[in-house]
Amino acid sequence: MNWFFKVALAFVLVFSLAGCGLDLGGASGSTLEKVKEEGTIKVGFANEKPYAYRDENGKVTGEAVEISREIFKQMGIKEIDPVLTDFSQLIPGLKAGRFDVITAGMYITPERCKEVTFANPEYQIGEGLAVKKGNPKNLHSYEDIVSKKDVKVGVMRGGIEVTYLKDMEVKEGQIKLYSDQPSVVQALKSGRVDAITMTGPSLRDVLQAQGTDGIEIVEDFKQPVIEGKSVVGYGAAAFRKDDREFQQKFNEELEKLKENGKLLKILQKFNFAKENLPGDHTQAELCKG
Repeated sequence: MNWFFKVALAFVLVFSLAGCGLDLGGASGSTLEKVKEEGTIKVGFANEKPYAYRDENGKVTGEAVEISREIFKQMGIKEIDPVLTDFSQLIPGLKAGRFDVITAGMYITPERCKEVTFANPEYQIGEGLAVKKGNPKNLHSYEDIVSKKDVKVGVMRGGIEVTYLKDMEVKEGQIKLYSDQPSVVQALKSGRVDAITMTGPSLRDVLQAQGTDGIEIVEDFKQPVIEGKSVVGYGAAAFRKDDREFQQKFNEELEKLKENGKLLKILQKFNFAKENLPGDHTQAELCKG
């Protein structure tokens, strides 16, 4: 009899804790059910333009924000509660339950895949190159800069492009450093450099602000490959490991956005281009590296 009461008491405790909302390992889809019932979802965004930021009116917007709004609306979740935070706090915050989903500028990598479940990518980002009108130096890749020793390329000081160029064996004397992106553009316009490079969306964003008089983007730019790996990154939303059903539903709605053209329209609002569409890449493929 004593054994029977112990077992019964254990069952009572389990069901009581479950009723209090304690996550006991997580039934599949539990977060999805919760947010659909509540009609709102708390999303952690890295505070970084153009992915997620607060505009001049105080509204949180950006590429990741607007894609999330559209997808969650189609899933029956009427509102998102956006939380801007440091990039480094996204995964810890998700795992600790402070966010239901995280996104904004987070690339899918094998290391991160060990901690979270990614959706399929919503964009890809590589480097961009701008040159003088007509591309007089005939530059279409970093390799072209390597082979043409007289070419000077402008880069923002501290930018990852400095590392990329050096890894591709562009001579240090060919690389001209400037304090910020507008200064990089002005160096090209004034003829102090023959080309400038930064990520594709950043390049379009700064040229939209600075103007394109006398210069143009190299549309057929060949992305750098360093040590056998492309520098292109694929960004996606991420979920807790036990939220597979949520991830699958998200992927279904993302695929619809790709098919009906809405994904491209949202990306273009934030200076992404057709080349930034994710293609047919999947999180499963990218998690393998």
